[in-house]
Amino acid sequence: MATKNSMSQVTRKPSQPATEGIPGKRFRPFRRTRKVIGAIALTALGITLASTAANAVLEQQERSSTAQYGHLVEVAGGALNVVRAGTKGGQPLVLLSGFSTVAPALDFSPLIRELDAYDVIVVEGFGYGYSDMSARERTVENISTELHEALSSLDINEPYVLAGHSLGGLYTLDYANRYPSEVSAVIGIDSSVPTAQFEKEAAANGGGGINITGILSTLGFVRTAVWVAPSVVAPKSDDYTPSEIERMRQMTSWNFGNAAVADEAAHMASNAAALREVTYPENLPVLHFLASDNVASTPDWLDSHKDQLQNVSRHEIVELEGQHYLHWTQSKAMADKITQFLQESVPS
Repeated sequence: MATKNSMSQVTRKPSQPATEGIPGKRFRPFRRTRKVIGAIALTALGITLASTAANAVLEQQERSSTAQYGHLVEVAGGALNVVRAGTKGGQPLVLLSGFSTVAPALDFSPLIRELDAYDVIVVEGFGYGYSDMSARERTVENISTELHEALSSLDINEPYVLAGHSLGGLYTLDYANRYPSEVSAVIGIDSSVPTAQFEKEAAANGGGGINITGILSTLGFVRTAVWVAPSVVAPKSDDYTPSEIERMRQMTSWNFGNAAVADEAAHMASNAAALREVTYPENLPVLHFLASDNVASTPDWLDSHKDQLQNVSRHEIVELEGQHYLHWTQSKAMADKITQFLQESVPS
């Protein structure tokens, strides 16, 4: 009986886990989780490698099947692409793009067509268009020096008109002071002004460190985004040909997030700081086009441009209906005003 009671007591003990005492059994769910995570990671890696390889192959095919526009000019640090249009022997007018415009010569196409009477020159900076994608530090001094070297290598009449869109306005300001005898007038296309507010915003958005956009571009994600939503990178305008739009889409996949543009972003605040107290030469004619959208949405946009031109004896500010890229939709009006302004301001 004692034996029976003892056995009975044993059977009434709380039940033990079935896996207790069996080595490794209790860890199987965790092993299963690790396997799932590992499988997901390997799949993601495979997709990433495949996307990177496909992006490289497609870019090579696109470049080989599309003729390069413009011609390369050697300057300190590499080669810049220069595009020349209009009337050779006419008044030279140099166009500088805004920040991160992947193909400046194509982006300016509507304005170039309207300025056909001028000797129009587009110098694509490092990181833009068909220029080299890496360069020296993107300080305003280096950028101006490179532009000067490129223009000096061309057979053009001096002085020339310098026109800058957006961030290009900082470079026209520096260039006009660095090489005053070579510039006859400056045109701003909704151009940036190196105010304290601009410097603050540039510092907050200037990047630095790991170039995330460059990595995403190399991996092919930018190409995928352009393929899924092509309208995102197409100019909001009817003044471009289908081939121009298609090429700009292609070049977005090639150029977006490259090393030179990333470094330019990192130097944006310091470049603005270097130009904070700089003004245009007093006797240099300056015409600013401002976008109505920016005048309405940015409280100091109009006032900052007025302040910049206080010391300039011949200046004018013209507000045009539209968004920041005024040359997309207002090229005819801009060309007419540029011609009038230069005829009244610049000796023949």
